[in-house]
Amino acid sequence: MNDNPFYEDDLEVRNRPEPCTLVIFGATGDLTHRKLVPALYNLAEEGDLPPGLNVIGFARREKTDEEFRSDLEDLNRKLSRRGHQDALWGPFSKSIFYHQSEFQDVEGYKRLAERLDQLDREGGSGNRLFYLASAPEFFDDILTNLREAGLNQQRENGWSRVVVEKPFGIDLPSAKHLNQIVSDTFPERDTYRIDHYLGKETAQNIMVLRFANSLFELLWNNRCIDHVQITCAEHLGMEGGRGGYYDKAGALRDMVQNHLLQLLSLIAMEPPADLSADGVRDEKVKVLKCLRPMVGEKAVAENVIRAQYTAGNVNGEPVVGYRREDRVNPGSMTESYVALRIMIDNWRWEGVPFYIRMGKRLPKKSTEISIHFKHAPKVLFNALPGAEAAPGNVLVIRIQPNEGISLGMRSKLPGPAARLQPVKMDFEYQTAFGGSGPEAYERLLLDAMAGDATLFARDDEVEQAWAFIDEIENAWHKSSNPPPMAEYPAGSWGPKEADLLLKERDHQWRRL
Repeated sequence: MNDNPFYEDDLEVRNRPEPCTLVIFGATGDLTHRKLVPALYNLAEEGDLPPGLNVIGFARREKTDEEFRSDLEDLNRKLSRRGHQDALWGPFSKSIFYHQSEFQDVEGYKRLAERLDQLDREGGSGNRLFYLASAPEFFDDILTNLREAGLNQQRENGWSRVVVEKPFGIDLPSAKHLNQIVSDTFPERDTYRIDHYLGKETAQNIMVLRFANSLFELLWNNRCIDHVQITCAEHLGMEGGRGGYYDKAGALRDMVQNHLLQLLSLIAMEPPADLSADGVRDEKVKVLKCLRPMVGEKAVAENVIRAQYTAGNVNGEPVVGYRREDRVNPGSMTESYVALRIMIDNWRWEGVPFYIRMGKRLPKKSTEISIHFKHAPKVLFNALPGAEAAPGNVLVIRIQPNEGISLGMRSKLPGPAARLQPVKMDFEYQTAFGGSGPEAYERLLLDAMAGDATLFARDDEVEQAWAFIDEIENAWHKSSNPPPMAEYPAGSWGPKEADLLLKERDHQWRRL
């Protein structure tokens, strides 16, 4: 019996991962070294990897199998959440291989097909999972060449699936183009568009919190909820040469279009008909379709704030402003911070604003969702002096760090006077379950091997999100009178304009 508290022993809870050969395109990149291989190693240590798993790294550099394994081992020693054991790494690494080829060279894919067949003859399962962890400009080449080499075809003795990393396009036209390339190669049921936020334990728990607890679901509507806030704060800037990528993307496209709209849809969705992948994703798409469009400069200026950080201090260290970062255009009009007021035009959420903010160089790293309930009537205890200043009922869902859930309420201070004091009930995953749960990539890799697409984005989900985001981007970059770019000192919580966005409705950002 597995004593891991996160181990799922009931076959009906989820599908079982099946043995396969995992082919990682972009195998010499950071994602493979820092996330994917440590995730596989941790799964192996916990006994969750299906037996007979093989891994082939596909990349352009010349390497032997042993050189590739050695590179992976060095970083696994530093990054594995379970630590590194030589006794486990030895047998685990023997199933890791390296395949050298250019992404555009179809002959390299034909050699890959021969190697996969050889592994199958040596006891492999015949199942193949292709993971696109390369730079996104190579996605078209990889998918096209997989099709040319026949590696996308289903076989009698096994399946073929593809996992596609973000970003899935840079706007709606490019997302539609990529969706077309994918659908020409793999059917939608075998396509897994990954968003690692959905693999986090607390994000997965949102539906359980709502639909397994009548206490919350009965209150989950515009009669009881005043507003919702979703915050993603990062203290880092453009370290590690990230400025070159980020200056072409920005906070809205890099984080809001995928991660934060995914969280919004989980908070706002209706109960699904069942827990199948399409049952859940059908309801998420309905939310995205109900987002009130922001068409034109005026609507965007009234509901969206963009900003860049200037020089300041983060954790006591001086840092430069965004436009002085390495690989950033000195005249850049790319936002490092964005705040939005989003309205959902449906029966449940009419009149409830959803505030989203995401920023670089903020005081701390934190992602959370806060549900702010309406105040009780201003009589009895709520009519006492100072009662109005005390926080009301707020349900906080912490995505990272310290994953957990807390509920804030008002209580009477001990003593003869009737004075109110905010208190909270708090639940932390690590404390409650005696350890940290699996990391996001661990769960998502297992789900892809099991054929469970619940935590992956569907094609129409991606396109609906881009349709909403593109209207904002157009007002910023294709308008004759674009909304202004605000500024905020690094180490602060953002520009004053973002505070005013909430003040219009007598709201304010929750302090993290």
